[in-house]
Amino acid sequence: MFSLNESQRFYLCLSPTDLRKGFDSLCGLVSSELGRDPLGGEVFIFVNRSRTTIKLLHWERGGLVLYHKRLESGRFSLPRVHSSGKGCSILWRDLVMMVEGISMEKTTRRKRFNIAPKTA
Repeated sequence: MFSLNESQRFYLCLSPTDLRKGFDSLCGLVSSELGRDPLGGEVFIFVNRSRTTIKLLHWERGGLVLYHKRLESGRFSLPRVHSSGKGCSILWRDLVMMVEGISMEKTTRRKRFNIAPKTA
């Protein structure tokens, strides 16, 4: 448990979500609206309309895990996306910036050397 890291795939739901939903309702939303498999290992990110609450849903060995964070002040800043669909993939660092309250609009990423992961 508590095993989110950069090796996982993160999928952001672009439409505001009623976050009174629990495990089963969010799994249904992943299947029907996003066309993804909730048990496929991806981490699904949902944000409410006012962007004050976020939920992350993912499957771990043995069961589903749901992380829930509500801000007492401020709003989550969503990453800029270039997708016309209902969801899009985001990077681990984008999720961390969202949760930590770092504005993605004013932040620029400097070019860094990155070794591509080996594929078998």
